[in-house]
Amino acid sequence: MLAADLIKKIRKIEIKTGKMVNEVFAGEYKSVFKGRGMEFSEVREYQSGDDIKTIDWNVSARYGNLFVKKFIEERELTIILLIDISKSQKFGCQKSKIELVAELSGIIGFSALKNNDRIGVILFSDKIEKFIPPKKGKKHCLRIISEVLSAQAEYGTDIYNSLDYLNRVIKKRAVVFLISDFLDSGYEKLLKITSKKHDLILVNVGDPMEYKIPDFGIFHFVDAETSKDIYVDARKYIFTKNFQDAKKGDFEYLENTAKNMGIDKLNLYTDKPYILSLILFFKAREKKFR
Repeated sequence: MLAADLIKKIRKIEIKTGKMVNEVFAGEYKSVFKGRGMEFSEVREYQSGDDIKTIDWNVSARYGNLFVKKFIEERELTIILLIDISKSQKFGCQKSKIELVAELSGIIGFSALKNNDRIGVILFSDKIEKFIPPKKGKKHCLRIISEVLSAQAEYGTDIYNSLDYLNRVIKKRAVVFLISDFLDSGYEKLLKITSKKHDLILVNVGDPMEYKIPDFGIFHFVDAETSKDIYVDARKYIFTKNFQDAKKGDFEYLENTAKNMGIDKLNLYTDKPYILSLILFFKAREKKFR
C-alpha cells in the first residue's frame, strides 16, 4: 500500500469512528467498562453504620479511636487489542476483514481516549508480530489504526501463543479484545485461564463468502492460513453442504466454548453495518454487570 493511500484510509477511519464515538458511544463505553476496583483514598473516624470490615486497626490503635478506610473507584482502565493479522484477515467481498478490524480499533481507541484510559495492541499471526504498549493520546490511537491497516503476515494463526504472550507482558488486569476469525484450535485451556486474569471479550470477524457459496460453477479456493488448494463444485449440493456444514460447526463450537466459559462474544461481518451490533453488545454487558 502506498503511503498516500494509507494516510487517506487512516484519515477516513479517524473521521468515521470519531463521529461514532461522539454521537453514539459517548456514554456506552464508560457504563460498560468499569474501573479495576476500589482504590484506597484516606482514613476517617468511624461513624455509626460503617462496615466494620473497613476499620483500619493499625491507625485506630495508634490514635486510641476507631478509624475506617475510605475508598474511591479506580476508574482508569487498560485496554488491550489482541489482533489476528494472519493472511486470512486480508479476505473480504465488500471490504477485507482487516479493514473492519481497523475501524473497530478506531472506535475502541477513541472511546478509550475520551475516557482517559490507556490502550495497547498485540498483533499476531503464528507468532507475535508487534507489541504496542498501552498509552494515551490521539497520536497513539492513529498509530494503532495505521499499524493494523499496514500489517503484513506470511503465515497462519496461533491463538494459544498470543494469549500466552499477553499474560506474560500484561501483568495487571485489563479489558482484552481478542479479535480474530478463529481459524485455529487447541487454545481453549489458555482461553479459560486468560478470562480469569483479564476481562476477556472475543470478537469473531467473518465474511459471507466463508459461509455460503453461490450455487453455480466450480470454485477454486486457497486456504490463506495453509496455502492449501480447495475445489468446490457448487453445482453439486453435497459439496456446498459439506463446506457450509463445516463452517457452521466451527462457528457453533466457538459459540459454545465462549458460553461455557462465561466469556462475552461479539460477531461482526464485513458485509453488514456493525453499529447496531456494538450497541446491543454494550447494552447486554451493561445489563449483565448491574
